[in-house]
Amino acid sequence: MTPLLLMIIAAAGIALLLLLVLKYKFQPFVALMLVSIIVALVAGVKPADLVATIEGGMGKTLGHIAIIIALGAMIGRIIELSGGAEALATSLINRFGNKRTPLALTVAGFMVGIPVFFEVGVIILMPLAYGVARAARKPLLIFALPMCAALLSVHAFLPPHPGAVAAAGQLGADLGRVLMFGIPIVAVLCLIGYLIAGRMTRKTYPMTDDIRAEVYGPHITDRDLVAWANNAYSTSKEATHTRELGLEESASSLAARLPKAPAPGAGIIIALILLPIVLILLGTLATSMLPADSAVRSVLTVVGAPLVALLIDTLLCAWILGSRRGWSRSQVSDVIGSALPGVAMVILIAGAGGVFGKVLVDTGIGAVVSEALRNTGLPVLALGFLLTLLLRAVQGSTTVALVTTAGILGPLIATLNLSANHMALLCLAMGGGGLAMSHINDAGYWMFTKLAGLNVGDGLRTWTFLVTILGTLGFLMTLLLWPFV
Repeated sequence: MTPLLLMIIAAAGIALLLLLVLKYKFQPFVALMLVSIIVALVAGVKPADLVATIEGGMGKTLGHIAIIIALGAMIGRIIELSGGAEALATSLINRFGNKRTPLALTVAGFMVGIPVFFEVGVIILMPLAYGVARAARKPLLIFALPMCAALLSVHAFLPPHPGAVAAAGQLGADLGRVLMFGIPIVAVLCLIGYLIAGRMTRKTYPMTDDIRAEVYGPHITDRDLVAWANNAYSTSKEATHTRELGLEESASSLAARLPKAPAPGAGIIIALILLPIVLILLGTLATSMLPADSAVRSVLTVVGAPLVALLIDTLLCAWILGSRRGWSRSQVSDVIGSALPGVAMVILIAGAGGVFGKVLVDTGIGAVVSEALRNTGLPVLALGFLLTLLLRAVQGSTTVALVTTAGILGPLIATLNLSANHMALLCLAMGGGGLAMSHINDAGYWMFTKLAGLNVGDGLRTWTFLVTILGTLGFLMTLLLWPFV
């Protein structure tokens, strides 16, 4: 086939994918698989070879990412159901004090966001924001906006979250280097988000009646919130009344069956969050800095492999947060197992993205698209950011945007001979596109605006604007680092 015809097939395939997801509400996994099969057949893959192409793309992708995503979800579930995330956030609020409570919740969002998915983090931490807002008599958005922006930033940029893991797996980037560059970038973005949100929330936005009544009581009006904001009124009472706000009522039935025990210490939670990150970074550094025959390098290479580091942390979480606190072996097993249904579809979507990428390569479409992208003259970082941003804007899912972009860029990357550090920065630039443009077709947008009591217009003016600014800044930071690594 001619290059032009292959380009038309690729464009039609992506358009069909978006049409199925947006208009006809197909599940993204089903849509990706269907489009991959159609594009493969139209572009000339022999029917006898179709199954091998699909299995090859799925197997290659899932072989790298499925274990990492599953173990990350298990760690997050244990920390969640043990009360560790709530304990960490409460400890940070107490340490930072009332005046810096928004910053404390932002730090909590950053730290809790590493092991747990965005949606779970919002459910865990939003009741804390409710309690703080009620006790401090300040508008909820002051606390909720920077906190949730931090959660989404971690979700878009860092492993073990599925989009970041899938993109790194498809492009062949080292997860240790992604973490090495990504953690400082995301930490800076969270601080910037806190500062920008502080200026944005000087204006008081009206709240929906149900959320305002839940947070402050039925007698409080939007006029009262404006008056509180104008007077900058606060109390000395620490606002940590999460249980008064119904956090226990929203807990799963599994959590209700677990033995009651004191919440784990914040220091233990921080250590368990940091352990796999430290092991992965040590493995990466050992590979590049120690001689090949070094015994220390061999050990660190094994324990620093992402799946091994996460497995070690899962076992420690199960023992420290579970068995030592009175959970039976069957309860520990149930908690770990309960993490898998929630990520099964995410894993399959990532695998289907790998299938789509494999189809693009095997049909020759990838080479044609690669040459077309090269001829645009745009740096590869800009291509990664803009493609992910576009796909994120039109279909809503960060994970789908990242895996699709990785499939499109894969053939181009193979011709550029990028260093390991540059590959990591490319993944992070794509993460910037995955963070930006959270709007009305994104489930995360509706979750935040609903729980924050915002209408659609105010959600776009606050949430969408903030995460788009942060995603763009994240891309610019990778661009600045590019010449120096």
